[in-house]
Amino acid sequence: MPWPETHLLLAAMGAAFLAGLARGFSGFGAALIFVPLGSAILGPRVAAPLLLVVDLVMASPMIPRAWRFAARREVAVMALGALAGVPAGAWLLLQLDAEALRWGMCAMVLAMVALLASGWRYQGAPWPPATLAVGAVSGLFSGAAQMGGPPLVAYWMGGTNDAARVRANLVLTGAIGGVLSALAYLAGGLLGLELLLLAAALGPGYGLGLWIGGRLFGLASQRMFRRICFGLILLAAVIGLPLWDR
Repeated sequence: MPWPETHLLLAAMGAAFLAGLARGFSGFGAALIFVPLGSAILGPRVAAPLLLVVDLVMASPMIPRAWRFAARREVAVMALGALAGVPAGAWLLLQLDAEALRWGMCAMVLAMVALLASGWRYQGAPWPPATLAVGAVSGLFSGAAQMGGPPLVAYWMGGTNDAARVRANLVLTGAIGGVLSALAYLAGGLLGLELLLLAAALGPGYGLGLWIGGRLFGLASQRMFRRICFGLILLAAVIGLPLWDR
């Protein structure tokens, strides 16, 4: 993987900061912003593994608190589903054409933000077979594009859990899915020294976004911030379309 030119590197850093801001506030959303933009800047087979490495390292301080507040039994069942879904998603990332991947990733982003913005949520009590199935779908999206958060949000936000519990569930599930994705990407040859160096370059901006987003959680209006996040996600999906390459 060649080192990106300066203007591309700066653009990727900006995308990483916005992604970290969304992730720090809500517990998800980083991939919905970074992957479309990062795919346009660096290519999809770089963007997804790059976000994975940066997020695993920079978001790791969030895990101890998430462990205390999460519904750990539900998270464990969700992780079992992800164990099946992640390798299938990673296989898609490795096998599909780069342009087809970008179209698919942007379409996935638009579908996920439409799901979240619609307000639809699963209204039943957590049910192990349903939790397992959602985990598999989330794992598939994580392996292919690190976009496993929205199915989890739609599943958990409709129950009796408060926002802090849902956020903790998302952080903990994301960490487990990240480890599974890392193993799949390593087996597929997507993780190398060049990518790790690029992750080190993007890490500080992403970490700053995480910190600011975490400070805003509980202080800013969740409704207003959610609208801002949706706007950024939609903009990222549109900008990331291969249409603008020509």
